[in-house]
Amino acid sequence: MPNIGPWELLIILFIVVLIFGAGKIPQLGKSLGEGIRNFQASIKGDKKDPTKPGAGPEAKNN
Repeated sequence: MPNIGPWELLIILFIVVLIFGAGKIPQLGKSLGEGIRNFQASIKGDKKDPTKPGAGPEAKNN
């Protein structure tokens, strides 16, 4: 497997900015992070939504 150097990373970053635009990159990162958290929560078997604090069963008792 070839190593990815700094020039390759810069080229990939440049292509991503061209495709999505600079304003969309933070939104893409946020969406990707939420997706990973939801996936991890589903694997662990958590019942609450990890993106909403206090959304678990203990919040219903209040």
